[in-house]
Amino acid sequence: MKNSEPEKKVLAGLPLPELIELLAPLPAFRAKQIFKWISRGALAFGEMTDLDKNLREDLDSRFSVRSSSVGAQLEDPGHNGKAGDGTVKLQISLYGGTKIEAVLLSDAEERKTACISTQAGCPAGCVFCKTGSLGFSRNLNSAEIVEQFLHLKALAAAANTDISNIVIMGMGEPLLNLSELRRALAFLCDAEGLGISRRRITVSTCGVIEGIRDLADKGPHIRLACSLTSARQELRNRLMPIGKANPLPLLKKALAAYRQKSGQRITLEAVLLGGINTTPADAEAMIDFARGLDAVINLIPWNPVEGMGFEGEPLREPSRAEVETFTAMLEKGGLKVTRRYRKGRGVAGACGQLGVLPENPGQGRLKHPDAKAEDSPENVYPL
Repeated sequence: MKNSEPEKKVLAGLPLPELIELLAPLPAFRAKQIFKWISRGALAFGEMTDLDKNLREDLDSRFSVRSSSVGAQLEDPGHNGKAGDGTVKLQISLYGGTKIEAVLLSDAEERKTACISTQAGCPAGCVFCKTGSLGFSRNLNSAEIVEQFLHLKALAAAANTDISNIVIMGMGEPLLNLSELRRALAFLCDAEGLGISRRRITVSTCGVIEGIRDLADKGPHIRLACSLTSARQELRNRLMPIGKANPLPLLKKALAAYRQKSGQRITLEAVLLGGINTTPADAEAMIDFARGLDAVINLIPWNPVEGMGFEGEPLREPSRAEVETFTAMLEKGGLKVTRRYRKGRGVAGACGQLGVLPENPGQGRLKHPDAKAEDSPENVYPL
């Protein structure tokens, strides 16, 4: 098995103060130049043309700019004559052979959102999530988190656009890798580099109470979404095993503390599972849980994943009537409700689908990043 750590220190993803310390006695202004080049997407020290040649060669002998590479690119091909929704999923190879996924989403105004991962696999084990069914491999370091964004940013730039928002909703539970997530956010938000506003970054958690409280106390105060799915404790424990160690009353207190200290409105996410969590009792429990939190409820109709089930029965999508009825019950209870517009299903890049391997026919075409339109079929694989 390959070592998961590169031989040379990787500079991408290092917060600027760490980079300045690492490169000392090099002057701080030189470290800032390097930081800016990495933020702009430089892949090698040779591209950093405002550094003299000897310095570039010295840096190259001791450090690496990045540690990951794009192994494959999956583009939504559309269906039944309709154009695709603009979603692109990248399969990214990490040092040592581990693979993760990151997604570039487009909305109706063609704004781009990067959906990135914090772990390879996931330890939470939510029964409706493909990533959770894979088990947990390892935490990603800050470089591996940041590099996903840089890969997606290059993809957006190739289409003459830029990324406006980041959602940490990819593979893994972010608050179980909080120290590396913090370092990655420090890189992404630094005004000397990308300068992304914290208000444009959303972290989604399964409800890890300790992590929410830590984030509330120490920051950074980004937008926080909590995957609730059910506000009935017994059902939530069965759907989301992580709920057993994070009971709903304590979770609500942690979310209220984050709301108070951050000033940010909380989003409560609910994956709607046909016939399981869309009853009047489920609606009443969610209304009761949300009371006093000033939260937005984001309803996410379950995105199908072949072979996934719950207690011996296959999971199914909720019907339109189920979704509309459940929405109406929540709104009648005084809640602000939004529905997740489905994006990425054509490339198994929608919520809960990351980790679906590209062997299922009819979902798109997997393209090597270097493939040209005229390339032979060996370079383009049907999914």
